[in-house]
Amino acid sequence: MKIKIFILFAAMFLVAFTSADEFRKVENKAFGVGEKLTFNVNYSFATVGIASFSIPEIKTFSKRKCYRIKFEVNTVPSFDLFFKVRDLYESYLDVEGIFPWRFEQHIREGKFSRDFSAFFDQRKNKAKTTEGEYDIPKYVHDIVSAFYYVRTMDLSKMKKGERFNLKNFYRNKTHELDVIYHGRETVEVPAGKFDCLIVEPLVKEGGLFKHEGNILIWLTNDEAKVPVKVRTKIIIGYVESELTNYENIKAPLKSKQ
Repeated sequence: MKIKIFILFAAMFLVAFTSADEFRKVENKAFGVGEKLTFNVNYSFATVGIASFSIPEIKTFSKRKCYRIKFEVNTVPSFDLFFKVRDLYESYLDVEGIFPWRFEQHIREGKFSRDFSAFFDQRKNKAKTTEGEYDIPKYVHDIVSAFYYVRTMDLSKMKKGERFNLKNFYRNKTHELDVIYHGRETVEVPAGKFDCLIVEPLVKEGGLFKHEGNILIWLTNDEAKVPVKVRTKIIIGYVESELTNYENIKAPLKSKQ
């Protein structure tokens, strides 16, 4: 009888220990529930759309607490007549490990539409999508979760021109996602003037703003690493998104001047 009790307690301890250390833990001082960032999307001298990142709530996926992160882009009514856009991305990001469990993409751009979703089984290293099932590396990212993961990173010791690598899954394969650090710059946007870090994600497929050419992101040079400006080169000129409003930022915006 004593042996059975010992085995039972040993098994319970083993399960608890294994569960506690099943995934990595990433310190996150950058963002939390309630954060909302709003941007004007400008082309040439006109504002053609409004974009926003938001974290409205925490949901449970695979018995793990996850941030529900939404990214939306809508053209303004005056531009809808020329080219109407209603894009929505969602990522369910593990609160402790800062990796995704689910990704959704709903694109409505003119006459083009696309709906895509993926469940990332981070225990079995499988992505189950609307188009099939695929092998993935541990802690693979979607494009939204990768962006939020970068916000938790300490970039203070990076030198200009240095890069780091992430893994980004989209459609049916895992892509390399290199990010280049381009140094610091002070920028002024409608939300204020900020000391910023400049990074360039080399997105190969499935980006948020990317259509053609490169993309540069200005992040506040503090623990929040709020994106204040995004510039995407396109065939003719570039599209630029500027922060107009922010709510419920987790860390003080010490970079604001």
